[in-house]
Amino acid sequence: MPPLPKRKLSKGRRDRRRAHDALKPVHLVECPQCHKPHLPHRACPECGTYRGRTVIAMDEAKK
Repeated sequence: MPPLPKRKLSKGRRDRRRAHDALKPVHLVECPQCHKPHLPHRACPECGTYRGRTVIAMDEAKK
């Protein structure tokens, strides 16, 4: 038989425990080549560049 709580947790105690569970906003940076937002420390999905070099060959139809 699993242990059960003896008393109901108050809403305040429950909410204080959940204070750090909120989702953080996504931080985006601007690509220096195409000026589109992308995740930091990752190749740009629009132009395929990372730190000034082309690392993903993008087809010309997408550009």
